[in-house]
Amino acid sequence: MAKNKFSALLSLLLVFGSGILVGAVGYRLYMVNSVAMAPRPPQQRDPEEIRKRIVSDMQQKIKLDDAQVAQLNQIYDKTRQSFDALHKQSSQESRAIWDKQKEEVRGILRPDQLPLYEQYQKERDEQHKRDRERRQQEGKGTK
Repeated sequence: MAKNKFSALLSLLLVFGSGILVGAVGYRLYMVNSVAMAPRPPQQRDPEEIRKRIVSDMQQKIKLDDAQVAQLNQIYDKTRQSFDALHKQSSQESRAIWDKQKEEVRGILRPDQLPLYEQYQKERDEQHKRDRERRQQEGKGTK
């Protein structure tokens, strides 16, 4: 009778122990696969490297001659300048809209609220600056 109880207890411990072992191994495999398959943030690619690759590809696949490559580079330069100008104009227009909003908000505040609002705006501007710097360090931001 005692032998049967010991045998049953031993079987129960073996089943329990093997369950722990299988669970630990399964968890480890799941975590390794989950981390390996987790989406990674996209790496910011250098626009000049992309441009060189495109020009090189076009030279090879379309059989561009040297004169065409020079013209293609001029086209790309002109396009980049246009986008830079557009970005600068858009930034200036956005800044003007934000400045107008701030002036309108100041217009509805009482004199005792103005210093509080200015402090609030200062804190927000500092937070935006930190966020922008962090994004640039991560390679994701714009100027």
